[in-house]
Amino acid sequence: MLRYELLDRALSHHLLPDPVLLLGSRLATRRRLASELEGGVEAQEDRLRSLVWHMSHGPISEVPERANQQHYELPAEFFTLFLGPRHKYSCGLWPPGANTLAEAEEAMLRLTCQRAEIEDGMDILDLGCGWGSLTLWLGEQYPNARVTGISASVAHREHIEREARERGIANVEIVTAGPNAYDPQRTIDRVLSVELFEHMRNWKELLRRIATRLEPESGKAFVHVFSHRSLAYRFEGTWAAERFFTGGTMPSHDLMLRFQEHLVVQDRWAVSGTHYARTLRAWLDRLDANSAEALALLEAQFGRREARRQLAAWRLFMLSASEIWDFNGGNDWLVSHYLLTARRS
Repeated sequence: MLRYELLDRALSHHLLPDPVLLLGSRLATRRRLASELEGGVEAQEDRLRSLVWHMSHGPISEVPERANQQHYELPAEFFTLFLGPRHKYSCGLWPPGANTLAEAEEAMLRLTCQRAEIEDGMDILDLGCGWGSLTLWLGEQYPNARVTGISASVAHREHIEREARERGIANVEIVTAGPNAYDPQRTIDRVLSVELFEHMRNWKELLRRIATRLEPESGKAFVHVFSHRSLAYRFEGTWAAERFFTGGTMPSHDLMLRFQEHLVVQDRWAVSGTHYARTLRAWLDRLDANSAEALALLEAQFGRREARRQLAAWRLFMLSASEIWDFNGGNDWLVSHYLLTARRS
């Protein structure tokens, strides 16, 4: 769209200082809230019913090629410049005393395994494993487990396999496949998913497939999504939706409860949005500290003009997202955790 092209051009030429970008992000956040609250509870419920129908039909992943373009096919070295040492490309956890990105990564990885009830010796599937933070943590902390990471990105697989070799982790396998296509052809003790569902369209079918992969009596799934306390909506009509979340959904904290035909929510937790805001600010600080190297990496792949645009876009993404998750003290946009078990007939 023309207005996004103009914004991209202004960003790439450094015409918009951070205070202006932050003000724009705050205004956009308030516009989003007003839009989703428009019409009162009856209109909100109608929109939710329509969204749930949409998320119960059609392909599991609506535009997987756009997700790859927007997040996954950039050089691993680029992400290394702003992620923490475990390459966790998702929300960290900042408990009292945590002051570094490394500590926040490890705290959330530890909490994820605790809430997923992971035990050594399990057969574990990490669905949408990203740059391998959880997959490698599982392989490292549970040496007798069988850990399979699933990613649609060849770059992810190569990075994780290299990290596993360097760390001497031998119980990890990475499969290049989409969540809509992979079939382990065996039953699994735990299926874990961290910030994948937001990019998927058909939750009903995805959850059905996960249910068929779980051990019938003891298998469980753990899902981590970013969310809004009460509102669920499609990512549409914004710069961030166009550039980073095409075809995606902002779930509400209760949205998973609408999809219990095959898996039942055994337990759920809310994590304050302040943890994600702090994670995003830590990423931005690192990206700014390594901006020259980041620009050189992008320029080698895309040319100077596109490299400037991409680097500016990533900065705005981190700035604006940190504002969203810090909104109202982290009590509106947050992170949701769910522990799911198979429905007993």
